[in-house]
Amino acid sequence: DSICFVLGISNLTQVRVGNLSELVYKQGQAGVTKASVTVVFNNEEKSRSPVGYEEHDKITITRQIVIGGRNRYLLNSHNVQQNQIQNLFHSVSLNVNNPHFLIMQGRITKVINMKPQETLGMIEEAAGTRMYENKKVGALKTLEKKQNKVDEINRLLAEEITPTLEKLQRERANYMLWVSNNNEIERLERFCIAYEYIQVTHRLENKNQQLDEMENTLRQLVTDLKALELREKEAQKELKDRSAKRDTQASKDLKKIEDEHSKLAKEVVITESKLKNRESDLQAEVESQKTGQSVMAELLKHVEAKEKVATKEQEKWDALAAEEAGARKDIEKAQWSMQAMVAGVATQQEGEGEGE
Repeated sequence: DSICFVLGISNLTQVRVGNLSELVYKQGQAGVTKASVTVVFNNEEKSRSPVGYEEHDKITITRQIVIGGRNRYLLNSHNVQQNQIQNLFHSVSLNVNNPHFLIMQGRITKVINMKPQETLGMIEEAAGTRMYENKKVGALKTLEKKQNKVDEINRLLAEEITPTLEKLQRERANYMLWVSNNNEIERLERFCIAYEYIQVTHRLENKNQQLDEMENTLRQLVTDLKALELREKEAQKELKDRSAKRDTQASKDLKKIEDEHSKLAKEVVITESKLKNRESDLQAEVESQKTGQSVMAELLKHVEAKEKVATKEQEKWDALAAEEAGARKDIEKAQWSMQAMVAGVATQQEGEGEGE
């Protein structure tokens, strides 16, 4: 039982227990909580050594059971899984789970009475070929499951992953194209900025040159302006002098005309007064006409003479008025002439400045 236990038997009926905890002394009630069995195999014959263990002269296998059903396998003092232990024994044609690995005393008669097919199966199991058949069947089932999984993966690849991958590839191509175009745009923008910078630099240089020229022109204009201001002051001074002379002469002429006008006005008043007196005399003469035709004739002659004198005086008055109007027109013409002369002086000075 201990050998079957350490070799990893899974059919507990072969070791005459119902569960593994029964293998512990009094099932742990005596204070013992675990049971272990160790078997040591001589591995000095390397030709029959399991694959991978040729360098070991001894192979030590330990199986330990703890209350609660936890198993522990040790191979050369290293923790291993149960299937690793089974693979080790399978490599040397030893299968502890073979139903004919352990033939109990009560089953010997049954083995003797086996049919040829059953005997062949027992021999195959004892020889270890059935183990490989079982592994083959298991491998085929596993291969079928894996093939189904591969088919499912291929279907997923064909229906979902491949279209998605193609879509992602197209998106990647579009993205790469966008990145390329974006880089090209940035490059062209840098070229444009550089070109604009160069153009602005050239324009700035031209503007600076134009500004220098304008400053030179401005300085020349300021100089010319100062010269013109000096000429203007001289012209204004000369104009004032001429205006003063002209105003003085015009005042004298105007005063003379006004004096003549006053004199003529006085003469007109005197003449009108005389005329009134003559009219009074005429009335008196008219009243005294009856006294004599000779006196009246003389008076008429005298009246006619006075009227002629009055007419002459009136003509003189009209002549004086016309002379006064002409004097006013002469004054206005003199003022216009003065303004024209001032404008002509300014124009002549401008022409002389341009000629210089």
